[in-house]
Amino acid sequence: MTNPHQNVSFASNGRTAHGYLATPSGSGPGVVVIQEWWGLTDHVADVTNRLAAEGFVALAPDLYGGHTTHDAKEAARLMQQLPVDQAARDLSGAIDHLLGHESVTSSSVGVVGFCMGGGFAIVLAAQQGDRVGAVVPFYGTPSVTDTDFSGLTAPMLCHFAEYDRTISMETVAELRDKIQEQSKVRPQVHVYPAGHAFFNDQNPAAYHEDSARTAWPRTLDFFRRHLT
Repeated sequence: MTNPHQNVSFASNGRTAHGYLATPSGSGPGVVVIQEWWGLTDHVADVTNRLAAEGFVALAPDLYGGHTTHDAKEAARLMQQLPVDQAARDLSGAIDHLLGHESVTSSSVGVVGFCMGGGFAIVLAAQQGDRVGAVVPFYGTPSVTDTDFSGLTAPMLCHFAEYDRTISMETVAELRDKIQEQSKVRPQVHVYPAGHAFFNDQNPAAYHEDSARTAWPRTLDFFRRHLT
């Protein structure tokens, strides 16, 4: 059984951050879960719980300080007020918290992020080196021109959507090529016959069940193979 209602505080970049922690019945690898631009919503908490049910110690940092929204304009404003580089540095506190947690057995953590969080996940992995043992971005990319991937060591599994109006396949190819040029990582890229946010089962307009059901086992298997 997991504890589905464990809000935690942890030191992060010289201040105190907050998040949602779900733990398995025993011990397991640590995974950081990074929110979509809507905030730390019920969907993000559910993904965190699902990871715990699979044996992972999962922590979703609250990047918006308790704010959530279902309004796209408000979400865009909140995201614009949160610089990618600064957010990724703040997320290092979540890694510290997991690596110091009594239930975490892994020497590095996994990172999974969605939309905005997908881009943050890649930047976090590039900044944190071997403290990140596996990274899984769902339909999210950082600024390819502004990101230095030379510190990236984590294996990467990418989930993108064929009909995503916000991320083109050209952008995906550019990201993959620059990662391969600057690091030894060779990203695994899966493209699904769906649109943006296809994994969010609480967003009926975006959710694509077949794609989500395919991406989730791939994600679990990837983390199990790479986090020790």
